[in-house]
Amino acid sequence: MNINSINTLGELKQNGYKSKSIKDELRDNLINFLKDNKNPFEGIIGFEDTVIPDLQTAVLSRHDILFLGLRGQAKTKIARLMINLLDEYIPVVEDSELNDDPLNPLSVYAKEILRRDGEQTKISWLHRSERYTEKLATPDVSVADLIGDVDPIKAATLKLPYSDERVIHFGLIPRSHRGIFVINELPDLQARIQVALFNILQESDIQIRGFKLRLPLDIQFIFTANPEDYTNRGSIVTPLKDRIDSQILTHYPKSIEVSKRITQQEARLTEEQKQKITPDEILHDLVEQIAFEARGSEYIDAKSGVSARLSISAYENLISTAERRRILNNEKETHLRVSDLYGVIPSITGKIELVYEGEQEGPAKVAQILIGKAIRNNFMKFFPTPDSLKKTQQPSPYQPIIDWFKKGNKTDLMINLTDIDYKELLQKIPQLESVVKKFQPSVNGNSRMLLMEFLLFGLSEYSLLSRTKIEDGIQFRDMLSSMFTMPESDEDFEDEDDESQYNI
Repeated sequence: MNINSINTLGELKQNGYKSKSIKDELRDNLINFLKDNKNPFEGIIGFEDTVIPDLQTAVLSRHDILFLGLRGQAKTKIARLMINLLDEYIPVVEDSELNDDPLNPLSVYAKEILRRDGEQTKISWLHRSERYTEKLATPDVSVADLIGDVDPIKAATLKLPYSDERVIHFGLIPRSHRGIFVINELPDLQARIQVALFNILQESDIQIRGFKLRLPLDIQFIFTANPEDYTNRGSIVTPLKDRIDSQILTHYPKSIEVSKRITQQEARLTEEQKQKITPDEILHDLVEQIAFEARGSEYIDAKSGVSARLSISAYENLISTAERRRILNNEKETHLRVSDLYGVIPSITGKIELVYEGEQEGPAKVAQILIGKAIRNNFMKFFPTPDSLKKTQQPSPYQPIIDWFKKGNKTDLMINLTDIDYKELLQKIPQLESVVKKFQPSVNGNSRMLLMEFLLFGLSEYSLLSRTKIEDGIQFRDMLSSMFTMPESDEDFEDEDDESQYNI
């Protein structure tokens, strides 16, 4: 249908246009997507076998939908992509307030225009992007905001009684007629406001104050909610929950690979960062592992969840930490280092809810513990763990490195070392490069340097070396000597059997 040539109701009828409810529209378009083996939810990763099939079933059933899941599980993103299932354009009575269908008008204004102009009624075309409305539920949201209220100024101007529909100022929901309406964080909506939604969901009509008013609204409702909200800030009243046809559970990425794909898609990097900062796969894995460790940490409230935004922000900070070093050293380009991970701590501390034990440690300390655990759990991918060597009674390939530190040597890995100084510092440690060559013979260049640094961090995680925060850097030394050295501050103290060894 060529919409540019259709400007009146008569022309619309001549072209065979037929009205369709929004739920039928979504259903029909989804069927076409499925038949063509196309995905209307591009960019949603990790839900292909779980959430998306449930969503497709709900759309085919013409249901209103509740997405239930912890923060950072792409609930709002999925809701916004629902517009891909709408027709590209629909006709509306020109200048109508409620997106009136020319063949099935809803408002008094549209009905009067049709009665007056008949087949010559002007129509305009509404793009699908204009048929999406989103409202964040907050305690100050009122019935008037969502549904509407009487406008006394309009009543006085038009000299009409308050009972006349023409004096009503319609809220967001009526204005979303023939569109998608989303309420985010539904439990935050006061119970009395939730009650006002009963009739809209069940009978598709509204009531404003005490006046009789029937508006058969045609709306696809989508709600999002966090299970934590049910106990902490509010709840979804039972009759309203009963009226929402399908409840779809979302979840966090189930694997590191899926999580990496999400982070790479969502991370906002400049072209300069992409060109001048070279990442390595091990750093990608470590960033994602931090989030996985956080979701299972005894220091973090599991009910609150750990948003996927943690990994995204952490990766952005990781790149920026290396970029800052590159700029300070006036280098054309640089590579990511394991020590750059500590630049992501601000990305972690603001995105975790601590339980009592976590509060006792403090958010920065918990973030350091998470980084340490991520390093430890990735160590076995590249090197045999000290524990596995003990079980097989094999001689430890790490012993020459440990012996060098036992002789009183130490390594100060400064955060802003130039790439040349970084390489020289690591190569001064006897056998460090040899161990990397032995277990990762195919790795060369800067990636080898990275694994040499990673090996030091890994040995400290297994309490074979001490790792301590110094000014603008990290110091590695013998574990035993560090235990007998008076720490300069509480933060520098390390205990071999305590997780305080993760202090940076």
